[in-house]
Amino acid sequence: MTNVRVEPDAARGPVPETAPAAGAEATAEVSGVLPEALTGFIGYLLRRVFARFAARTDGPEDSSRDFLVLDALTGGDWVSQLDLAERLGINRTIMVGVIDRLEGRGQVLRTRNPDNRRQYILSLTDEGRAAVETGRRAVAERNARLTAVLSAEQVARLNTLLARLLPPGTQDLVQSTEHLVEQAHHRLRRLGDEKLAGTGLRVRHYGPLSVLAASGPCPQQRLAQELAITGPAASQLVDELVDGGLVHRGRDPHDRRRHALELTELGHTRLATVAEAVGLLAAEVAELLGPGGEDELRALLVQLLEPAHPGVSEAAAGRHG
Repeated sequence: MTNVRVEPDAARGPVPETAPAAGAEATAEVSGVLPEALTGFIGYLLRRVFARFAARTDGPEDSSRDFLVLDALTGGDWVSQLDLAERLGINRTIMVGVIDRLEGRGQVLRTRNPDNRRQYILSLTDEGRAAVETGRRAVAERNARLTAVLSAEQVARLNTLLARLLPPGTQDLVQSTEHLVEQAHHRLRRLGDEKLAGTGLRVRHYGPLSVLAASGPCPQQRLAQELAITGPAASQLVDELVDGGLVHRGRDPHDRRRHALELTELGHTRLATVAEAVGLLAAEVAELLGPGGEDELRALLVQLLEPAHPGVSEAAAGRHG
């Protein structure tokens, strides 16, 4: 008998991501000292780990998605291609391309659902099962490289804690550390941005707004250094904030050839709005992780970041010591 899984709508996973893409996030982040004001937040540390993993992952992003879908199908057929896409946080259009590729390789069979002709049932073929076994070996090797600074026990604990950040219906679909990091990062970003719905703001704006509030007039180059991101990434953030009337580009009093950035009155007001959303997200994360889980996950994430960001462990411990 075919093992068909149908998941309830109420437990749906992350809303499919549209932007920024994994590659863009990976190239936006650079090594260096991280802003101490942000190192206490699990969501921020998770974003940095995700970017670091994405930057060091060999092979195209399509290969990672293909494996994620194949691996999810090992437990049985899946009713509704759309439902699986939502569970795995894959954009619907991208998911169509993934299934087309897998079907073309003979790894997935896509058939009409006799009970709902608008849906496709996805089944794993023998070729697909063989691809999963090969893929799991490759993923295990990559995970070992990405988590080399952790012991086997620490990696297992990291995976357990990351799984708590995923919706119940998604937790059993994602196994590898790399994919758990990706899925948890996307979900926390979505949860945070939902708290800012209707404001035109995103959780990612908290960093530059808080740095500018603390530093006063600040050259864009310094802002990039403070946030440990590239110049182009800082420029994009600043453009968004300037367009929203939250940041003003003036002249640097120490160098008239350079612009200095400072918050407008509206920027200070909106910073309070974003800070409130970030605080609510942090409280939600703490609840999901359970007693002691937040401190434990924070310690593991900063351990992963320490090689590229010296001092991050002390900074994070200092804010929560």
